[in-house]
Amino acid sequence: MNQNANPSPSGARSPARAYTRGAALPALLQQRILILDGAMGTMIQRYKLDEAAYRGERFKDYGRDIKGNNELLSITQPQIIREIHDKYLAAGADIIETNTFGATRVAQADYGMEALAAEMNLASAKLAREACDAFSTPDKPRFVAGAIGPTPKTASISPDVNDPGARNVTFDELRDTYYEQAKALLDAGCDLFLVETIFDTLNAKAALFALDELFEDTGERVPIMISGTVTDASGRILSGQTVEAFWNSLRHAKPLTFGLNCALGAALMRPYIAELAKLCDTYVSCYPNAGLPNPMSDTGFDETPDVTSGLLKEFAEAGLVNLAGGCCGTTPEHIAEIAKALAQVKPRAFPSQYRDAA
Repeated sequence: MNQNANPSPSGARSPARAYTRGAALPALLQQRILILDGAMGTMIQRYKLDEAAYRGERFKDYGRDIKGNNELLSITQPQIIREIHDKYLAAGADIIETNTFGATRVAQADYGMEALAAEMNLASAKLAREACDAFSTPDKPRFVAGAIGPTPKTASISPDVNDPGARNVTFDELRDTYYEQAKALLDAGCDLFLVETIFDTLNAKAALFALDELFEDTGERVPIMISGTVTDASGRILSGQTVEAFWNSLRHAKPLTFGLNCALGAALMRPYIAELAKLCDTYVSCYPNAGLPNPMSDTGFDETPDVTSGLLKEFAEAGLVNLAGGCCGTTPEHIAEIAKALAQVKPRAFPSQYRDAA
C-alpha cells in the first residue's frame, strides 16, 4: 500500500502532495473523468503551412529547412497555436498540453535550434496559459500541462547494430535538457507536467530526476502525469518492458496519473490499460491514437470521432480510466465526442488492495 497517500472521501487512496499549482486536480479526478486535449500535430497539418510560414519574418534567412518544427510555431505563428488550444478548450478539454513535445535541446538539434529551446517552452506555455485563463470558470477550471516528450534519442538502446554498447545520448545530457525545458514551462505558468509517449524508461527517469531537482531548487511542486507507449502487440514499450515493469520502474515518482498514449488505437490498447487499472495506486490515463494510420483519411488515421469516443466510453464503463483524451489523428471533434460520451460515467475506483482499510 502506498504509505504516502491520504484516503479520499470515497475510501480510495491517492497521492498526497502539497501542490503549489494544480492542487484542485486530485479532487476533480475523484469526482469525474477528466478530459485531455487531442493531437497538436494533426491540427497543425490542417493549416498546410509551407517553409515560409514556419520561418516567419524572424527566421526568413535561416540556413536550414525548418518545415515540420512544430514547436517553433509558438514563436513564428503564435496565433495558430492559440487557435488550436481554443478549439480543444471549446470542445470540453479540462487539460491542454503545451506545444512543447520536441522543445528540448536534444530534439531541436535536428534543426540546429538548440539555443531556442527555452524560448520555445516559455512562448508555448504562455499561449496555453492565456487560453486556459480565458476559458476557466469556477465550475470548470482548466489546466495547463507542460508537455515533455521522449526526444528522438534513447539512453537504453544502441543506434549501431554492430556495437550494442554504443549510445547517442547520456542520462546526464537528458537530465540537463529536461531541466531547462521544465524550468521554462514552470516559469511561464504550467499547472502540471506530462512526461509522455515514453518508449524508453531510462529517458523518462532522466525527466523525472530533472523535475525532482527543479522542485527542490524552486520550492514549488506541481502534479506529474506519466504516459508510456506500447509500440506493438507484444505489450511492451520499445526498450523492452511490459506495462507492469514500466509501472514498477516509475511509481516511485508518485505520479498523479499513469497510463498510455499513442502508437496503438484504443481497441488494441485496451488489455494494457486494463492491466494498469488493476496495478496502479494512482489515477489511470488513456489517450490513444485515432486508430491506425490511414493516409486516405482527413486526419491521417482511421477512426472518426464517434468510433474513438465509443471505445473510450466502453473503457470508462468498465471502470478502467480516470482521464481520457486523444493522441495522433484526434481533433477537437474527437475530444468533443469523448467529453460527451464520458460525461455521465463514473471514474475508475482504486483497486481494493489500495482502498483505505478503515
